[in-house]
Amino acid sequence: MAGLPVYPWRLAPDGLATRRQLRAAGLRPGGQDVVAQLERPRRRRGPLVAYLYRLDRAKPVRPMTPARRAALAKANAARRLCPACRRDAGYVIAASLGLCTPCAYPV
Repeated sequence: MAGLPVYPWRLAPDGLATRRQLRAAGLRPGGQDVVAQLERPRRRRGPLVAYLYRLDRAKPVRPMTPARRAALAKANAARRLCPACRRDAGYVIAASLGLCTPCAYPV
């Protein structure tokens, strides 16, 4: 993003946090714009970038409602259902396979 202050990795000033750090503290960005970014150099590709948000403008995470919990459980159950044999695989089916292991690799 153009015009943002850029800080080296692990040297951000106090009062700024990444999305993961906000979430660990029970906060969310709350609609605020990115105020700065961290850059971590990498050897073969461009730098790894993390966007920073102000802690004083962050809002608390919205509580999980019963309806959201039910929708999340339904979505997770759908990720476990094999489209070929229509059985619950007992694990989240890999997107690269698209099928449960017995269906993807029949004996």
